[in-house]
Amino acid sequence: MNKTTPATVPAAKAPAPLKSAPSRPEPGPERSTGSRIGELVQRQGVLAVLLTVILIASFVYPTFASLDNARGVTVQASFLAIVALGMTLVIITGGIDLSVGSVFALGGVLAAWASQWGFLAALLVPLVVCGAIGLVNGVLIARANMAPFIVTLASLLAARGMLLAFTDEGATTYLVPKDSAFAELGQGSVWGFGHPILIALALFGAGGVLLQRTSFGQTLFAVGGSSDAATLMGLPVARTKILVYTLSGLLAGLAGALNAARLSSGVTIVGVGMELDAISAVVIGGTLLIGGAGSVSGTLWGVLLLAVIQNLINQIGSLNSSYQSVVSGGFLIVVVVAQRYLARSRRTT
Repeated sequence: MNKTTPATVPAAKAPAPLKSAPSRPEPGPERSTGSRIGELVQRQGVLAVLLTVILIASFVYPTFASLDNARGVTVQASFLAIVALGMTLVIITGGIDLSVGSVFALGGVLAAWASQWGFLAALLVPLVVCGAIGLVNGVLIARANMAPFIVTLASLLAARGMLLAFTDEGATTYLVPKDSAFAELGQGSVWGFGHPILIALALFGAGGVLLQRTSFGQTLFAVGGSSDAATLMGLPVARTKILVYTLSGLLAGLAGALNAARLSSGVTIVGVGMELDAISAVVIGGTLLIGGAGSVSGTLWGVLLLAVIQNLINQIGSLNSSYQSVVSGGFLIVVVVAQRYLARSRRTT
């Protein structure tokens, strides 16, 4: 009988000595200098251009640097700034809102009409109606998956039609009662600065906090970067889009109401082309049209740049206001081309 030899069990290997954890994390790949410069130019380039234009204009036209002129420029810019703030939130999510100009005009007429019943009515009526228009835009875009361009273009026509129907084709002009609290809201001032300026600054401060310090703001950037990825992350994409379009309608209505308070009447011809000015200010301020990046401070500088250009044209005197559109269009083309170049350079670094 053959004897079987016992199987030899290999000796267990001694455990490898534990490596000590590094005292600090490994540094990640540093961004190139060109990438950092490109990001800085995208964020603060418009501010540098604005300061340069103001400096040159102050030397060429002494009246440009006067305090009265500065107050006039900023008051006129405050209405566009409020509208552009809502447009900034919409564009960051990758959308567009073409209805804000008509909603702005409708809000002014409704505010003037409701001012006969007091201050609260003059504010609440345009906010409710214009906010409802924005809500409908958001629901159709987010729930029905309709194109923002088509939906807001239809709202532009609908709001302008409502305006004309409410004013008998523009034949009826509603006036704001003189010396009323609502008129004071648009015409009053604090330390020489008009109430619309202070309201616009407060709204931009709140918008900056909303974008940079809240989860809702981070959701806006995520939705604009990739809606599908945001959905996979469990973010409320549809609700976010509905909210930003509602906010855009509310802000456009508020700006219209403030404008009516300042003019003491609901003017029907205002707001034509205002949506294009708002989009120009937002894009010139560094917000990407494709969404996912932007800031409210850049939008504010963009609005002021457009207002300064308009004021310079008035200072020259020999040029009419149509040249503002030419200059604004030139700025817009340059900024869009620069954004494409900077985005391409960041992808290659």
